[in-house]
Amino acid sequence: MSAKRFVEELSEISLPNVFNPYSDRCALFDLPKAAIVRRKNLVSYLAAIERSETDVIWMGRDLGYRGGRRTGLALTDESHLRDMEQCYPGSEINKATTGPVVAERTATEIWAAIRSIPLPPLLWNVFPFHPHEPDQPLTNRKFSARELAVVDELNRMLIGWLGISTIVGIGQDAAKYAADFGISVECVRHPSYGGTRDFRTGVERVYGVELRRTAIGQSELFT
Repeated sequence: MSAKRFVEELSEISLPNVFNPYSDRCALFDLPKAAIVRRKNLVSYLAAIERSETDVIWMGRDLGYRGGRRTGLALTDESHLRDMEQCYPGSEINKATTGPVVAERTATEIWAAIRSIPLPPLLWNVFPFHPHEPDQPLTNRKFSARELAVVDELNRMLIGWLGISTIVGIGQDAAKYAADFGISVECVRHPSYGGTRDFRTGVERVYGVELRRTAIGQSELFT
C-alpha cells in the first residue's frame, strides 16, 4: 500500500449526508480545487508518517465541520496546519478554503498535547469523513453502523500498513471500536463538552509526561 493509493480509495467513497473532503467541494467555503488540495495534504502527511518511527495512532470519532471537513486531516483545524508541517517532517500542508482561518476547540487541545509528547502520533478518525444532518452541511452527527462498515476495511489496512501497535482512543466511541483490532488500546476523554482537564490528565497518564498548560477558557471558545 502507498499513501497515494490509500487516499485514492478514500476519495472513491460516496455516501448520502456525508462530506468526503477528498472528492467533495463545499459550495460555501472551498477553493475550486479544494478536494485536490486535501488529497495532497493527506498523501503528504501519511508519507511523512510512513518515514517516521511512530507506531501509535490517536483515533477520534469523525471529522467536524470546523476542522477536518475543511483540512482533510483528522483532529486538525486550519490554525494548526503549520504545526503539522513542523511536527511531521517532510509533510506539505496547504489551506483548501477561502476566507479567514477557522479554529476548532478539539484541534486546539489535541495540538497543545502533541507539542508536549516525544513522538507525534498518527492522527486518524474511526470514520474519516464528515457526517452531517440532511440538508445541513455545517452540522455534526455520529456516523451510522452502515456507514462505518464502508470504511472498516480501510481502517484495518491503514493500521497494518503503517505498523501501528497502540491505539489511543479519543473518547469512548473510538476506544470501543479500536478494541476489535487486537492491539493495545488506551482511552482518554474527548476534550470537548467539558472534557478538557480529563483529556490532558489522560494523555499525561499514557505518556508519563506533564503537558504544557494553555488557557482552558480560550480553548472553550471554539465549538
